[in-house]
Amino acid sequence: MAGGGFIYRAVSYVVNEILVESLANSHAFQRFAVKTNKKLQDFSLMGAKMKINLKDASKIFDDHKNQ
Repeated sequence: MAGGGFIYRAVSYVVNEILVESLANSHAFQRFAVKTNKKLQDFSLMGAKMKINLKDASKIFDDHKNQ
């Protein structure tokens, strides 16, 4: 049983190394990664701005409610 686990890990390691190497050298994958990273950064920035806007709106609502 232990030998099967070793073989599985060895095959998994080799496949992983081949996959990582081929993706690292793929211009299409690199473009995909850069575009995905840019979109995620944009979403993160948009979320931060929305959080600020919601805090401002909440403060205005609370101030109006307390008057």
